[in-house]
Amino acid sequence: MKNVGGKLWTGPEDAERALPRAIPRPPLHLVREWVEADNAYRAELYGRAASKTIASATALATAPQLTTTWWADLRTALGELSSVRTERVAVRQAYLDRAMPKYLSFVGLDVPTVPSAWSTAHGDLHWANLTGPCLSILDWEGWGLAPTGYDAALLHAYSLAAPETAARVRQELAETLDTDAGRFAELVVITELLQSAERGDNLLLVPALRQRAGEIVHRMSAKRATPS
Repeated sequence: MKNVGGKLWTGPEDAERALPRAIPRPPLHLVREWVEADNAYRAELYGRAASKTIASATALATAPQLTTTWWADLRTALGELSSVRTERVAVRQAYLDRAMPKYLSFVGLDVPTVPSAWSTAHGDLHWANLTGPCLSILDWEGWGLAPTGYDAALLHAYSLAAPETAARVRQELAETLDTDAGRFAELVVITELLQSAERGDNLLLVPALRQRAGEIVHRMSAKRATPS
């Protein structure tokens, strides 16, 4: 029971207390915890989400039909979330220092590991945690501080098997993704997904992830080499 009371265990209750209702999500009504033998259990009762999840898996296989209102609501929600003050941590600097050089070494250039900014993120923003046509964001176990742009970068990465949607993510979240911070966040996400691919997760995304990492790192290198 070593994880009882840890970040994932308390995430939903922390979110219910700390996050503004402007961030669309089912309200958490009731929590019950109990212990049997060496196992701890937790049950959570939520309000019903207004719509179904957009996908049954983290990564998209086909492009969903989402309205301009849905995308505007997502931008608003991520903006509200990023400004929330918290001591919770979704991505740790020690992980970046260790994992980014390892999983991005194929690029053949030095990769920075320290973000220019941190902000609050959902931490698991994929298509099975989003509902439509009415937006609701599910599963708040792991929210906390992450490199700025992390949620947008994660959603983009999980869209790469549906290029039309990946392009739409880049268009709708350009204010975040088309920045140095956003590109660094993409490298963080790519690192995580390449690591998880070693366990057999989302293998179809790997070629696109590697290609995108190469593009970003070479762009960063060229920018550093350009005289100001």
